[in-house]
Amino acid sequence: MAPKTSKSAKAKQTPQEDQREESLQAVVSVLADSFETRFRPFTLERPRCLLPLANTPLIEYTLEFLANAGVHDVFVYCGSHPDQVEDYVNASKWKLKSSPFRNLTLLKSTANSVGEAMRDLDNRDLITGDFLLVSGDVVSNMSIEPALAKHRARREKNKDAIMTMILREAGIGHRTKSDGPTPVFVIDPGVERCLYYEEMGSRRGRSRHITLDPDLLTSNAEIDVRDDLIDCHVDICTLDVLAQWSDNFDFQSLRKSFLRGVLKDYETYGKTIHTHIVTHRYAARVKGLRAYNAISKDIMKRWAYPLCPDSNPVPDQIYRFGKGRVYQEDTVVIGRTLIKKSVIGDQPSIGEDSMICGSTIGRRCKIGKNVVIEGAYIWDDVTVGDGSIIREAIIANDTTIGKNCTIESGALISFGVNLPDHIGISMDRKITRYQESFFDNRVDPEDSDTSSVASSRLIYRHTSASSSASSISTLTSLDDGLELARDSSRRSSFRSDPSDDAAETRDFHVEATASILDGLHKGDPADTIILELNGYRMSTNASQHEVRKAVVAAFMKRVFSLSAGDKLFGISVREAVSEVFRKYKALVERTMFDQDMAEKADQVDFLLLLQKEALGRPNGDQLLLFVTKEVYDLDIVEEDGVLQWWNNERGAEGEMGKVRDLTEQFITYLKEAEEDDESEDEDEDGDVED
Repeated sequence: MAPKTSKSAKAKQTPQEDQREESLQAVVSVLADSFETRFRPFTLERPRCLLPLANTPLIEYTLEFLANAGVHDVFVYCGSHPDQVEDYVNASKWKLKSSPFRNLTLLKSTANSVGEAMRDLDNRDLITGDFLLVSGDVVSNMSIEPALAKHRARREKNKDAIMTMILREAGIGHRTKSDGPTPVFVIDPGVERCLYYEEMGSRRGRSRHITLDPDLLTSNAEIDVRDDLIDCHVDICTLDVLAQWSDNFDFQSLRKSFLRGVLKDYETYGKTIHTHIVTHRYAARVKGLRAYNAISKDIMKRWAYPLCPDSNPVPDQIYRFGKGRVYQEDTVVIGRTLIKKSVIGDQPSIGEDSMICGSTIGRRCKIGKNVVIEGAYIWDDVTVGDGSIIREAIIANDTTIGKNCTIESGALISFGVNLPDHIGISMDRKITRYQESFFDNRVDPEDSDTSSVASSRLIYRHTSASSSASSISTLTSLDDGLELARDSSRRSSFRSDPSDDAAETRDFHVEATASILDGLHKGDPADTIILELNGYRMSTNASQHEVRKAVVAAFMKRVFSLSAGDKLFGISVREAVSEVFRKYKALVERTMFDQDMAEKADQVDFLLLLQKEALGRPNGDQLLLFVTKEVYDLDIVEEDGVLQWWNNERGAEGEMGKVRDLTEQFITYLKEAEEDDESEDEDEDGDVED
């Protein structure tokens, strides 16, 4: 380790320099290159800060945050693809005369870590006072004024208070937190000083505990141990921070090296680092693919307002927020299709009977007919052929997906890839045309997820547009793929807290029931109702049980309306049941998937929901009998399903048992018919033997 003598002349400030520092609003360094591999293969060809988030380049959110914070001088420090960053920034609104920034300077470097970048920045002598150090992937609408005021007040009293970290309180399992190691901050709440920093093992199996020095407990009257904070890497720094980086050449990463090193050497050098914890407003960092997914959803749900598509952060954007929570630009050409809770870029072409839910579609995309896009991110100039299905994947610019392709959860398809028809891309596959000979082996020392670091060296080449199905389907899976929902247990880790889940479930039931009932009233075709219902289900991650519940509620309300509530029709309960269920048989059938199984769990659930819905309704026992017989006659529910429902304990207790009394005659009929069939089979067997 290099000696920590703080030899940097800039660390020894004169009173005149202190006054000059206070006169500056801020000098900001944005690290546009974060020296990590989580977004490969995309970052092999484009810097992460230019990847689109809700159809807006990521760096726009960071620069917007700095502009709202009143920053005047910005240094964009870039190591990866610097020409692309320079071209984008020079053509952006931030270089116009109307820009809120007085200076916006790009710094190019070949640095291989944050530490090398900071030492290079110190050697350039560009920073003359306190500055804000921000990652180029921050999305936030918070104000830094309170933190800056406290930082300056501390500096008045103690020049050794060299840095203030701005952290966001968010809860232990918050959706935007990293799925890797959990940062743990030990803080003296009285002076907001960080005493100790550690990274606790991730949910992937590493030990989830930390070891504290007993001196921390005995030498401090009170400490807070916090693992519920989002660290967006937004730090208010003094010149002493740059001096520390320059004097310690073994410092490579911001937290694991620099922060821990300064805290460890407090007794020797007396430098302190403080925290400012924000409890309101939005702050997150697009650190990985899981965060990319969560933050995209938050932006679409307007949690980060005013950072949302219809604020049109890029000058040539003209987004409007409309029905179905859809953001779309002006020029849109679509057929008969369903779009819910999505962002649709300019000049798209979307074919008939396609469905887009909870997704982002870039500009000039061509989506064919009967396409399903669910929870996916489609960037600019992508073509998707008829009948293809894309779920929870990222498709980069200029990619062509052939007809009847299936792209499963976690797939990452990079720039310019062409997939032929009838291709299936399984979970977590990464496909790129990037040539391995140009592979960049830089790895972020702070990326301690060893599985993702190891697997990041396996980048696949797909250079031929005529690749066979086998050549693509045999690509090896990578561990650091897009971590999106695949089953109910994993889905919960990508959603918000339980109260949010319960609210979404209630919203789904109300919205879906009303939509189905409206379709029944208007006489819409079953396919139209099914299309819209699937859209609601996928946009809210509702279970099939919730779908069945909504269908049963709507159907029973419609039957009751026809038979009792609407005197114009004047038909009996039996006739109403027959009219509704026969016309919309296909809709009910689409809610059950156990026809080939011995256990008819879906059918039992459907009949239990019918039974519960019949409770408390006039002639509810008749209604249940007629519906049960009708769905049996229509082959919607099988005989085994009816009998398994009848033997289910939940349907036999209390009021539930009473409402099915009339149905017993139908059950008796089924059992007797079954016995007769068995007797006939035995007789036939006997005749054969004779």
